[in-house]
Amino acid sequence: MLFTDVIQRKRDGRELSDEDIALFVNGLADESIAAEQVAALAMAIYLNSMNFDETSKLTIAMANSGTVLDWSTEDLDGPVVDKHSTGGVGDKVSFLLAPIAAACGCYVPMISGRGLGHTGGTTDKAESIPGYNTAPDFATFKKVVKSVGCAIIGQTADLAPADRRLYAIRDVTATVASIPLITASILSKKIAAGLGALVMDVKSGNGAFMESFERSEALAHSIINTAARAGVSTHALITDMNEVLGTTAGNALEIAESIRYLRNEQREHRLDDVVIALSAEMLVAGGIESNREAAKQKCDDAVTSGKAAEIFGRMTAALGGPADIVENYDRYLPRAPVTRPVHAEGIVSAVDTFAVGNAIIELGGGRRMVGEKLDLSVGFTDVASIGARLDADRLLAVIHATTEADAIEAERNLRSAYTLSDEAPVPNPVICGILEG
Repeated sequence: MLFTDVIQRKRDGRELSDEDIALFVNGLADESIAAEQVAALAMAIYLNSMNFDETSKLTIAMANSGTVLDWSTEDLDGPVVDKHSTGGVGDKVSFLLAPIAAACGCYVPMISGRGLGHTGGTTDKAESIPGYNTAPDFATFKKVVKSVGCAIIGQTADLAPADRRLYAIRDVTATVASIPLITASILSKKIAAGLGALVMDVKSGNGAFMESFERSEALAHSIINTAARAGVSTHALITDMNEVLGTTAGNALEIAESIRYLRNEQREHRLDDVVIALSAEMLVAGGIESNREAAKQKCDDAVTSGKAAEIFGRMTAALGGPADIVENYDRYLPRAPVTRPVHAEGIVSAVDTFAVGNAIIELGGGRRMVGEKLDLSVGFTDVASIGARLDADRLLAVIHATTEADAIEAERNLRSAYTLSDEAPVPNPVICGILEG
């Protein structure tokens, strides 16, 4: 069979057979299929979609394209649970949620991804911590999860290698926002990680791949139903992504905000709502708590007691980072040489969050092509939220850039992304819905 026949079938809107999917996944894993052919099929799937059977078969084949972890021999005294986000701007939730859930009795083997399209990547953010190893061997990964309670790493060459290659090609070919491809990409990694339960953060809004609630809900159902076929119990929260989550956007800058959150110093209310709701859902999905309100209180206590911060520090040290990252993060995280405050007057009434994400790419904090090296120091801090009244004392944001020219261009991009008015808008709820499998 020629792979061009597979491309043609999907181009013409026909269903792919088991043999077609096997050829595709094997060719991704061993790189026998050329990148341009992968891109062509990805675009055909993006335009013509896949049915549930196709999506499920693609997901399971990709999960089985490499090593599949088994935690049953590790004698763990709690559930193996993970969370995954469909991507957003300023989404640093993983660095908060993993240690919180671990502090509450979960084991969290988090396999994360790099930036995708206009959204930031958890793996890239982790790599802004000097020495942090995002690609340990599986023995080290398992040891850290078992001893610390959580480990956040990137996708290794052995874990769902078919997805690893497809993910990178989708990132630069405008084929990200496909429900079947998002479903297969997320779940192939999670199934390969050997999870007992999964909680999904499905973003909705102009900074998400699914802009409407209806599309977000469709993606959530696709993930829940596909995961069920693979034997992974999955809950999903649909959360708002019509503005930056938290007060920072950019790799190292988001790590700094995450540490301030874990130190209970700065907990921006929208970020806090999402973190606590998702962490609590992990306790419910894992069977630690049956009552969501009780689970939320337990998660909040993990932060205020300092236990979650301690676990983050232990995880970082166990993966090669500084042992005192929580206490002295300013000493270690990279800093951009140029900062530029952006002043404005009026009330923030709307944000083009997609444009904010692209502004970070223009600064060098996101990729334009496969394998591009990032500037992990750049981005935005003190980002104003919708409803904020801007004046001489309240900035729109502070830009962190490599050059003055980059900062000036970023200011233009930011100003065009924000809508100011004289009246405060009605706030959007940050938690838009909860779905269970």
